[in-house]
Amino acid sequence: MTDDTIVRDSNGAQLTDGDSVTLIKDLKVKGTSETIKRGTVVKNIRLTGNPGEIECNTKQVKGLVLKTEFLKKA
Repeated sequence: MTDDTIVRDSNGAQLTDGDSVTLIKDLKVKGTSETIKRGTVVKNIRLTGNPGEIECNTKQVKGLVLKTEFLKKA
């Protein structure tokens, strides 16, 4: 990832490694029967090389990739 890539949440707030984010929409996880509910707080996110995605772990699913359009900074 380059240093000039800025990752932003749905409200335009800048995200960095280790931030906590909150889901703004119920999301179904592909490949499982799990649904992660709106309002779920995800801690300790990791940025990917793509400014529209972050990596994280939840209690239900490990190694999850979420789109930033469904997140807001906690």
